[in-house]
Amino acid sequence: MRIAIIAPLVTAIREPQRGGSQSVVADLAAGLTSRGHDVHVYAAAGSAIPGVTVVNTGVDPESLAQLLYRADRPATADHAVGEAAFATVYAAVAQVPYDVVHNHAFDPPAVRLAMTLPSPVVHTLHLPPEPAMAAALDDARKSENRPTVAAVSASQAVAWETWTSVDTVLPNGVPIERIPWSADSDDFVLFAGRYSPEKGAADAITIARRAGLPIHLYGDPYDIDYAQSLIETNRDDLGVFIHSGTIRIKLWQIMSRARAVLCPAKWEEPYGMVAAEAQATGTPVIAYRRGALPEVVVNRRTGFVVPPDDLDAATRALARIATIQRIECRRHAEANLSLAASIAAHLRLYERLTAPVTLRPNA
Repeated sequence: MRIAIIAPLVTAIREPQRGGSQSVVADLAAGLTSRGHDVHVYAAAGSAIPGVTVVNTGVDPESLAQLLYRADRPATADHAVGEAAFATVYAAVAQVPYDVVHNHAFDPPAVRLAMTLPSPVVHTLHLPPEPAMAAALDDARKSENRPTVAAVSASQAVAWETWTSVDTVLPNGVPIERIPWSADSDDFVLFAGRYSPEKGAADAITIARRAGLPIHLYGDPYDIDYAQSLIETNRDDLGVFIHSGTIRIKLWQIMSRARAVLCPAKWEEPYGMVAAEAQATGTPVIAYRRGALPEVVVNRRTGFVVPPDDLDAATRALARIATIQRIECRRHAEANLSLAASIAAHLRLYERLTAPVTLRPNA
């Protein structure tokens, strides 16, 4: 099967990955390629996925910086900025007879321009509902090439259904076979994710402080002001270690030694890649009950899911983290959170979309 994957153009797709959707694109493309499919990833300049054909669109991700998603403020970006970038992408895509085109970019132009393609189109929604994106999806459904719209979790699908229709759920997954795990841990907790308000790094620090444990944080300064405030506020705290983002294999190794991974999300988390990766390393998760985190983390078995913003409950949960068996975390990840299962779900959808239509003769 010949498959085109349209990546988010606001960042390059390469290690260290800037976010969860970038990791998903890289892993999905590599997994489909390893299964014998001809996959082309259309991505921003500077992108690289080992073993995968990456088409350099020539788009400088810095030129689209204003399109970066901000969960803590209304969308104000002029999406016309992305119009030319995606026009270039889809002009190239249209030159190749793809069996399926799968868009992962969260930009209205990426949805509207896909209407002109002859191939079946899938749009995966990696972020919470947004009015401009919902309007673009509604417009696309009126076209001759009606797309398939996918959410990455059941809770995300429900949230989007108040804005527009969702056709299917394609859960994310993590590459279990590449992720090391440990039955033992060291005496620290970990936070991983972009440094922006919705990911809850500040809450993670507070939880660790209250529990009397050192915390290591890994991420990129997605929100410069927030990241600088985080550093300045904790500059003199000898138990807080703020690091830049690192390649995933290194992060997984560090994660596998953590006592717990903290996911105190301040938004409705669409999936929770870090929570899934943590369990794959054998490390239990403490998460707020937001979005898909209760779908990814099994409360009291692979971690604790506590009420949103309840720092006291999260601190108490951390004190009880030794009651969680790390092998159970790994088993849950293997059985329910694997990249292999995600790829299988994608292929089932692709095969359905490309299956020849059989006309029944008149009775």
